[in-house]
Amino acid sequence: MFTDEQKLQILTDLVAIRSVNDHETDVATYLQQLLGQHDIQAQLVPLSDSRANLIAEIGSGHPVLGVSGHMDVVAPGDVNAWSSDPFQVTARAGKLYGRGITDMKAGLAALVIAMIELHAAGQPAKGTIRLMATVGEEVGETGSEAFYEAGHMDDVDGLLIGEPTGYHIFSAHKGSMDVKLTSQGKAAHSSMPELGQNAIDPLLSLLGQANEAFRKTDRVNAALGKLTFNTTVFNGGDQVNSIPAVATAEMNIRTIPEFDNATVTQVLQQLVTQENEQGSHVTMDIYMSQSPVEEPKDNALSDLAATIGATYAGEPVPKLALPAVTDASNLLKNKGHNYPFIVFGPGNETAHQVDEYVDRQMYLDFTELYQKLMTSYLGD
Repeated sequence: MFTDEQKLQILTDLVAIRSVNDHETDVATYLQQLLGQHDIQAQLVPLSDSRANLIAEIGSGHPVLGVSGHMDVVAPGDVNAWSSDPFQVTARAGKLYGRGITDMKAGLAALVIAMIELHAAGQPAKGTIRLMATVGEEVGETGSEAFYEAGHMDDVDGLLIGEPTGYHIFSAHKGSMDVKLTSQGKAAHSSMPELGQNAIDPLLSLLGQANEAFRKTDRVNAALGKLTFNTTVFNGGDQVNSIPAVATAEMNIRTIPEFDNATVTQVLQQLVTQENEQGSHVTMDIYMSQSPVEEPKDNALSDLAATIGATYAGEPVPKLALPAVTDASNLLKNKGHNYPFIVFGPGNETAHQVDEYVDRQMYLDFTELYQKLMTSYLGD
């Protein structure tokens, strides 16, 4: 129904919307209007003045296939380092360049185009396809949390997330936690440290113990490997000859089912408690916690995706584990561990990089591939 040029224009329009960690309402409104032009009703679900999820359906009844993609992108960084305007799609040698084009506006556009073309063809004849376009995936995953809390996943029988994987399929990924430790001390002249309390010292001790606890664990997941623990931000003091009164440290932890978020929280809290029992004043704030996801790599959805994807890839499509977190951390809560779930979408590893790009033909192929996958899964 759409020509290749029209499909490329939709992607171009989406990239031009500067939804950098915000302003997803502009993307949602564009998609709502596009879907509406083709007789598909879509609803905006505002989460703030400038952020709104989008939900739309075609078909009716069960099974229900949920399809999801996020509308936010990360900042382009040094714009001068780009070979072209990051918010204007530029074609070079079969590649389309732009910020967020691989992560993940190509996947989002392909999902929407697939739904429009299926609807125009009177499909699906059986079952429902539910689009859940999210805000805030890059920071906080607030959009997917809102979908989960509103019950939009309650009746969903399988989930496809169109994050950039290329011709690889993922059904498992690590969780992610962001933690901030704040140590309160007492300022003093550095020549008389006994009159103060160095706020940095407790954090150095605590982080050393945390490195031991998390990095030397023997807990491992066959697909995801070991948990990773890294202190990524550290601040303390404001003058070299003054005892610092405040120090903070921020850590990112990538969790696995065998060493999950609750266990990490327990270990960290125990370390904080032990430090405070020695006279320190450390508080802990876990300001982001997304759980690991591990569904069987061989499931009804992944098997179909591998078969259909191979016809476009020209070779077998491997089933792997993803290192990055997706909205599935929220969307799959309470779904158990035998659920049809895949991450599968056009793109590559240039997400968040300068000169991010997607392969032109891969993007176009996924607009067709998704239609075959959706109808095959629903049993049409």
